[in-house]
Amino acid sequence: MGVITTLVLGACSLAQAADASAEVPADRVIYVPSTVSEPARQLLRLAQKAQLWKLQVPAPGDLEGWKKLRAALEAAAEPGVLKAIERNEVTVSSIKLGGVPVLDVKPKGWRDNGKVIVFTHGGAYTMNTARSGLPHAAPVAHASGMRVVSVDYTKAPDVSWKEMQEEVVDVFKALLAQGYRMKDIAIYGASAGGGLATSTVLNVRDRGMGMPAAVVLWSPWVDLTEAGDTMHTLRDAEPALDYERQLRPSALAYAAGLPLDDPRVSPLYANFTKGFPPTLVQEGTKTIFLSGSARLYQKIDEAGQPAFFDIYEGMIHVFQQFPMPESDAAIRRSVEFMQKRLAGQDRAEQATIDGTSKPPQPVKLD
Repeated sequence: MGVITTLVLGACSLAQAADASAEVPADRVIYVPSTVSEPARQLLRLAQKAQLWKLQVPAPGDLEGWKKLRAALEAAAEPGVLKAIERNEVTVSSIKLGGVPVLDVKPKGWRDNGKVIVFTHGGAYTMNTARSGLPHAAPVAHASGMRVVSVDYTKAPDVSWKEMQEEVVDVFKALLAQGYRMKDIAIYGASAGGGLATSTVLNVRDRGMGMPAAVVLWSPWVDLTEAGDTMHTLRDAEPALDYERQLRPSALAYAAGLPLDDPRVSPLYANFTKGFPPTLVQEGTKTIFLSGSARLYQKIDEAGQPAFFDIYEGMIHVFQQFPMPESDAAIRRSVEFMQKRLAGQDRAEQATIDGTSKPPQPVKLD
């Protein structure tokens, strides 16, 4: 747990120093259930100590403030990055696809099977990089034996939602130009990266480019508003996030003047009836994003598209990044989901991607 300690305590210390005049919210009591693994219990105890929900991000237009915050967060994340590279035995190369910087993450002994996984990291659309996202990307490369392309997209408020989304589309265009077909590509995203992955699929679909074979979303931030039951019922029990101090300023920076419920920035409100790939949504019961994930699953399912909801007891926001049994299970499930669709093993779902038919209902979690 040393890596986790460095990351969360470093971020928390930075946050309080960044705006010492800001009103600090009251302490929260983080319940530690007996129904999770011991590493998970240790993580929750650390979350109680770190009080990461007190992190105060800069105002949407404070470019210098965002620059300083990002630099400090990257430094705090670096020990975890190095551990993730070592533990998963991956090689990491910096390249560009379509003019967009990406990290090309390959597992030990990698052999090209003509398939690729695209990853969009989290960070509230305003923070983190493909490098600090390696604790999410490296385990998937290791578990799948596949190449993972982690997009190092430009963050808000340096760019708006439109430019950010266009960068990910450009990566898809470059992969198609290299000879990949949409059915050879899967995409997954964490937190805001889950929202960005969802928007990317909608964008390529609406441009007639086709759709990737599979989508996996880890605790996706797909509704920038404060709507949703758990945004309120879990607000004072959330181990990491705070809407007013962190999420709302980031949402305003990303939306760049659009209403926060506009489907262009909150893809939960988009139209899924025109098609969407088989989608696995993973979530934990500890996070305020639980309602958003549930609503997204319901929205895709009710549109007649293949959707699966995978919920984990006592898990915090994007728990997959932390080394513990629950993360191993979730990553294994994510990888199996993508591998099956990339191999075209489910003909009904493949027909949905190709636009030739809809899958039978109801869809059951396999």
